Amino acid sequence: MKPDLKKLSRALRHPFNARHAFKRLKEYHAKPRSLEEVVDWAMNFGGGGYMRIKTLQIPSEITRLARAVQAIEPRIILEIGAASGGTALIWSHIAAERVITCDLQDMSHQAPLFTQLPPPGSNCTVTLLSGDSHDSQFKARVAVSLKGEKVDFLFIDGDHTEQGVTADYNDYKEFVRPGGLIAFHDIVEHQPLPTNQVYHLWKRLKPLATTEEFVNDPGQRGFGIGVMHVPEQGAPALPA
Repeated sequence: MKPDLKKLSRALRHPFNARHAFKRLKEYHAKPRSLEEVVDWAMNFGGGGYMRIKTLQIPSEITRLARAVQAIEPRIILEIGAASGGTALIWSHIAAERVITCDLQDMSHQAPLFTQLPPPGSNCTVTLLSGDSHDSQFKARVAVSLKGEKVDFLFIDGDHTEQGVTADYNDYKEFVRPGGLIAFHDIVEHQPLPTNQVYHLWKRLKPLATTEEFVNDPGQRGFGIGVMHVPEQGAPALPA
């Protein structure tokens, strides 16, 4: 389908998709959820068009990451790469105060849904920032949104090229507090797409700090999550 026709189709179906999405959200919020239930909802929330919620993750990997993030009792979470909002659903269950989720695509259509992801009674708010994470002006918008505070967890799952993911690490690591976590998606060496090059950065980072790898199967193609524990002196600079 051509891009213009796809946009028109999405616009025509949007009221129906929105109605279904908010019905699903009401079901999700109907009772307290365990972390495992939240991950299952992130995988299977469903929906269509702009109102679809989905995370392209291996359940065991994202569950292990979610447990690691929950263990540090995060106040603020920042993610680069919102996609269909599945991980934002998970982070909004865990974060005590704020989730800031960033994506190259315009998220204005999703905003009414995504900003309502935190469970009832939560003090967490969800902020959506649309734009190019590699743009210095976008980084400045993130800084303004943080109001001088540091994040507890940074999830980098945007540009998967070696140059792109390296730039995101270099640009946003300064926002993470000592003792916090930085995680990367698609770290396994064998990837289905040639542009998935996160492994090259991950290989350079592993000697610089304490790290963990959440990989369902060592022989798998694609996926895999790498986690860096940020040292007391802050996230390390990459060697030249």
